[in-house]
Amino acid sequence: MNQEFRGDSPRPVAHLIRPRSIAIVGASADPRSFGGFVMGNLVRFGYDGELHLVSRSSAEIGGRACVGSVDALPEHIDLAVLAIPESGVLDTVAGLGRRHCRAAVLFASGYAETGEDGRLRQQALAEVAQAGGVAVVGPNCMGFTNFADRIPVTFEPLADPMVFAPRAGGPGVPITVLAQSGAMAANMRDAFVGRGLPISLAFSTGNEVSVRLEDVLAHCLDDPGTGVIAVYAEQIRRPGLFLALAARARRIGKPIVLLMPGRSARARAGAASHTGALAGDHASAITMLRRQAVVCVDTLDELFDVSAILSRYPVPADGALAFMTGSGAMKNIALDFCDDIGLDLPALSAETAAHLREKLPAFAVAENPLDYTTIGVRQPGLIGEIIDAMLADPSVGQMVLSIPAGPAVAQRDKAEHIVPALARAAKPVILVVTGDDGPIEDFFVQAIEASGVPFQRSPDRALRAVARIVEFGRSRSRADRADGTGRAAGGDPGRATDAASAQSTVPLPLGTGARVVPEYEAKRWLGGLGLATPPGGLARDADEAVAIAGRIGWPVVIKAQSADLPHKSEAGGVIVGLADEQALRAAFARLQDNVRRYRSGLSLDGVLVEAMGAPGLELVVGARRDPDWGPVVMVGLGGIWIEALRDVRLLAPDTAVADIVAE
Repeated sequence: MNQEFRGDSPRPVAHLIRPRSIAIVGASADPRSFGGFVMGNLVRFGYDGELHLVSRSSAEIGGRACVGSVDALPEHIDLAVLAIPESGVLDTVAGLGRRHCRAAVLFASGYAETGEDGRLRQQALAEVAQAGGVAVVGPNCMGFTNFADRIPVTFEPLADPMVFAPRAGGPGVPITVLAQSGAMAANMRDAFVGRGLPISLAFSTGNEVSVRLEDVLAHCLDDPGTGVIAVYAEQIRRPGLFLALAARARRIGKPIVLLMPGRSARARAGAASHTGALAGDHASAITMLRRQAVVCVDTLDELFDVSAILSRYPVPADGALAFMTGSGAMKNIALDFCDDIGLDLPALSAETAAHLREKLPAFAVAENPLDYTTIGVRQPGLIGEIIDAMLADPSVGQMVLSIPAGPAVAQRDKAEHIVPALARAAKPVILVVTGDDGPIEDFFVQAIEASGVPFQRSPDRALRAVARIVEFGRSRSRADRADGTGRAAGGDPGRATDAASAQSTVPLPLGTGARVVPEYEAKRWLGGLGLATPPGGLARDADEAVAIAGRIGWPVVIKAQSADLPHKSEAGGVIVGLADEQALRAAFARLQDNVRRYRSGLSLDGVLVEAMGAPGLELVVGARRDPDWGPVVMVGLGGIWIEALRDVRLLAPDTAVADIVAE
């Protein structure tokens, strides 16, 4: 793990999220300046703390007196907002330190996101801020908005605060938006506001010179006004701390939904040029994050949809999915899609099926997914009874109902019968009204919004979000079980507390430094751990190879051995199926010639002679210690197929056997 952050503690940020005093440095009478936007937001939101203005060009703005420099500010201001160019930042932060200002929000760009020169400017900023005791949010950020306390500290011109109020009648625990990108924080905020969901805080951390994601995350865990935490991160700079906080979030029931780009090389390069992030091994990070039940998503749609559903149902359902529709075509589409994404649609109990048959027409099939046919046209109230029956099945933990909008009369029926049935459900339910952007009557929309039932126009998005939440539930159960067996829930990822396992380790055959270990050395090491390997030995010449083969039995395989030859097959360094002495001697000479042609001057330690294994499925098992995230284990289809199919799974090293089998 990155030593800089091992055992780190989060920085307190409550004073800057709920400041009792704010100074705007770079205040301006121009309402379209950054300083003007910040002041306008604070006035519109009714900020009632002390507000100080620093301006070189104005003695007063909007009836408020200005001072000419930060040196004229009162001491111990909670937060300064720096709406100034990069060229004046260092002197200003130093001045704030002299006035014992506790924190600052810095919008300016031109730091680590621009390359080496910018990185040096950011380092200098960090040193000045630390020396003065000023916690800096940013640089290269859009600040934050504390909606719970109506404190907007951002240059984005915000509308009247009532625009951000949760929709009347729409239940849901508040969502905190936490992003390194300011634009993404605004994007996420607007997506949730558009669904009428409560937002407690939207915070962008930018380049994170002082205040980082983990600091705000820790605050959110202590904040009773936070229920779900939606995160966009290009780099998690303190992995051990983040995992420890994720473990705590799991234990106290605050889901974390994370979108972290970096699966591709170009995305990693883009992160570096955006917020100065240095993305590490993405697969290792996701493996360890999921180990602590962080809901890791791949797309913005998933981030929006999963967070919205968890806001309504923060505890993942205990049970599988039921899918209901009035369309045979939609039923078949759902079957294929759920199979593609690994979402189980369990069979209904005999009692549930019998109950449904009493309500359905004779030609309908009482199963999951359920096509209730066109029965709702004549008996709209019956659909609510069918919903109740499906949700009463003990194997069903949640439901997705997919229906078309239909004509106005049909929408009235759905508003009066289907929506109330979903609203009274004791299990999580999602309503999908298909038809893409096709019109929906206002009364139907109002009924859905008032119900608080999660609403989608795409069955694909709804099902994909449910799949993520099902995965979240499994991850949470696995992590809870691991907590109960004495394994570490947070801190140094993957570090078990089992002393007996630590005592049974055998030193790796690496010598004084990391290197490629030839196969014969690695197998000796595995043998020392009690792991079986094929019988055989290292031969320096053909005679020795024949002697080994005679001892272990025919047929045999021979493999060239050198730390400088990690990929033997491409060099012709592996020859299989040698059934007798004549074949072995010829193959031994051919192998030597192959290696010489592949790389002139390469010296072999020898040739490994082993008994041929019986035909069967090849498995690859590997491990690596990521410098940031700790050890991860790889299991997958081995042999030549590992490169062709890349069918592998990464696991935390303390994953239980039962959980590996379940995967």
